[in-house]
Amino acid sequence: MTIEKYITEVILVDENDVQIGTMEKLQAHIEGRLHRAFSVFVINDKSEILLQKRAAGKYHSAGLWSNSCCSHPLPGESITNASIRRLNEELGIEVKDLTHLYSFIYKAEFKNSLTEFELDHVLLAYFNGVPNVNTDEISDWHYFSIPEIKKMMNDQPALFTVWFKLIIPEIEKYIKEK
Repeated sequence: MTIEKYITEVILVDENDVQIGTMEKLQAHIEGRLHRAFSVFVINDKSEILLQKRAAGKYHSAGLWSNSCCSHPLPGESITNASIRRLNEELGIEVKDLTHLYSFIYKAEFKNSLTEFELDHVLLAYFNGVPNVNTDEISDWHYFSIPEIKKMMNDQPALFTVWFKLIIPEIEKYIKEK
């Protein structure tokens, strides 16, 4: 069982990220309800992004490459605290400084009848080293440069999560190539 499955409720929000309630996580994805989420991009000193390949047991987008860490905050938990917690739970990475870049809303329907309708907060963290990945969450990982990511996405777009494909053109503005 993945740690993510322990998160039983997501925070329902309106378009302005004002909390309007909570709902059981799977039910929110069945009904396609707008909820709060976050996507963290971990960058090393070479300006490479740590990507993760989602584990086969994920309830959607299993086996696809995505940003370093993505999840939902627990009710009452801040985006920053949730991001720090999940970086540790998924990647074994401890970070203290996160930069909130922006947020956006997206909606995606999956073949398994689930809908991802999220107000996604995009954050940046810095880490140099080898993560200690939780294999229940992540099946593979690698640091990639932005040109490498763009080439992979151009050659094989089906290998990437929906939200990653939406974020990567924007995240490029915040990362300086070295």
